[in-house]
Amino acid sequence: QVQLVESGGGLVQSGGSLRLSCAASGSIFSIYSMGWYRQAPGSQRELVARISSGGSTNYANSVKGRFTISRENAKNTIYLQMNSLKPEDTAVYYCNTHPARRNFWGQGTQVTVSS
Repeated sequence: QVQLVESGGGLVQSGGSLRLSCAASGSIFSIYSMGWYRQAPGSQRELVARISSGGSTNYANSVKGRFTISRENAKNTIYLQMNSLKPEDTAVYYCNTHPARRNFWGQGTQVTVSS
């Protein structure tokens, strides 16, 4: 059973930065593409950024140029560096494989951006 644990969320002012981390049990990162997803109240969960096993990255248009996804396979960890945060980035952020696997969803970490 794989467990993904997200951390690093919090309350930040508009324009601020946060760095999210996702640690996984088991050695899955080296072979899977991974993604960061978010879900705002009343909205569907959406893919924010993804990174392939080889390190190629893709971003949603809404975060391009502000967010950076990275991975550290030796630590079974992926990161999401979020800069120039906006109130519309407020959501619960989750990591999962890409495509997402239903049984891998964790608790997520809350990010709240105040204006």
